[in-house]
Amino acid sequence: MPERPEQPERPGRPERKPRADATRNREAVLAAADALFARCESPETVTMADIAAAAGVGKATLFRGFGDRTGLIHALYEMRLAPVRRAIEEGKPPLGPATPPLQRVPALLDAVLCFKIDNRHLALALEGTGGDSPYAAEHYERWHGMLQTALEQIPGFADGNFPAHALLAATRADLVEHLVGHERMTREQMRAHLAAFVARVLEPHAPLE
Repeated sequence: MPERPEQPERPGRPERKPRADATRNREAVLAAADALFARCESPETVTMADIAAAAGVGKATLFRGFGDRTGLIHALYEMRLAPVRRAIEEGKPPLGPATPPLQRVPALLDAVLCFKIDNRHLALALEGTGGDSPYAAEHYERWHGMLQTALEQIPGFADGNFPAHALLAATRADLVEHLVGHERMTREQMRAHLAAFVARVLEPHAPLE
């Protein structure tokens, strides 16, 4: 029986690009959510209905685009964080991967602190989405893993798990909000206090001159 000739492969469908109105709606929603979180006294008071009304879209648009309130907050957080992540993953010292760990650990923590000061309304909202504990939130696990890896590259830090948790505790959004919003501590004061604290933790592992 003669073999059937092979059928030419059908080209795959081109990847569909988001419609222009969908892109505009997404940008409007993210801008509205950011403005609402910045103005509110408590992030829990901002609802999906509030964000939809401020963005001029229906609630269904929010749920289609982001899934739920946590998904929307996460998308906004990630958009703001993208430049910091690029600097950490592929940038130059002191944040980039080629930085010696004793210099990179303080730089990582300073970057976390500065980001949370600049976006404290958003960070505070996101840290409340980890279920029973903020430590279950995805963004926390990422920061902790990165810091633990850097610590364990320093001689004497065989296990950087607990030290990473302890150091990150100094950058929690609720603490940042308390110090900035209630005690009126300035950005530079907070950075100086954190740098001094991290230096004391790392001092026993610094090489002798």
